[in-house]
Formats: sequence, structure tokens, C-alpha cells
Amino acid sequence: MIELKIKALSPRIGQDIPAPRYATDGAAAMDLCACIDAPVTIPAGARQVVPTGIAIALPSPDYVALLFARSGLGIKKGIALSNGVGVIDSDYRGEIAVGLVNLSQEDYTVLPGDRIAQLMIVPVVQPAVTFVDTLDETERGTGGLGSTGR
Repeated sequence: MIELKIKALSPRIGQDIPAPRYATDGAAAMDLCACIDAPVTIPAGARQVVPTGIAIALPSPDYVALLFARSGLGIKKGIALSNGVGVIDSDYRGEIAVGLVNLSQEDYTVLPGDRIAQLMIVPVVQPAVTFVDTLDETERGTGGLGSTGR
């Protein structure tokens, strides 16, 4: 098991703002909460950066932290990450902030302590890059978007 070091940047973390945690024993990602002093309203169609009040140190360049949307927020409220997936490199030590976008037709209010994203730690592979003139053939070949059917 690897060690993820988490630095609380706010004294509220672990008090009135929940610390990052896995919701269940089988959870693949831990919940991150909004570390804000007052509610923040994201108008319909707008984006907002929401701080989490934490910074992390991954154990080595062999790992990356990925931020994902919370499925309940996305499906029920139309709240997603503005950049799709957030990438936190192993050498970043600043505060984790979550870019949210409101894809719904209604304003959405984030309250202090609300769970706003999920943080997953995964291995990284940095391959040696080789430019070639041809690639091996596959059954799919160059079939692009939608080429494998519905």
C-alpha cells in the first residue's frame, strides 16, 4: 500500500469541513469537500472554482491523482468538472481546487462541506515515444467515432 500525504490548509478540515475519505470499503476514490466560508451559487451554464482546503504529496512520479465528478451531482443536478477530469501531477504541492460547471438550467448552490468531487490515485506509465511510418493492423483499423456500432 502506498502513502498519500494530505496537508490541511484550513483549520476547518476535519472539523466542520469533512476530511477526504472513502465513503465505503469498496470505494475507488475518496470524496473531496468544499472548503468555503459561505455558500457559492453557480448560475446555470456557468463555471466556478471551489477550493478544498487541502494539498497532497504523492509518493513518487509513479502516481497521479485524478479528480472526477461525483456521479450523483452530475446525474441529478447537472454539476460536472469543467475540465472533464482533473490531473494532479506528483510534483504539485498547492491547494486542490475543483473547477465545476453547471450544465443544468437552474442555479446550483454549493454549501460549505458539500462533497464536490472524487480523488483517485492511480499508477502512471511514461512510455518511451517512438515515431514510426506504419502501425500494426487491427480488426478496427482506422474506424473512428461510432465505427463499432451503437
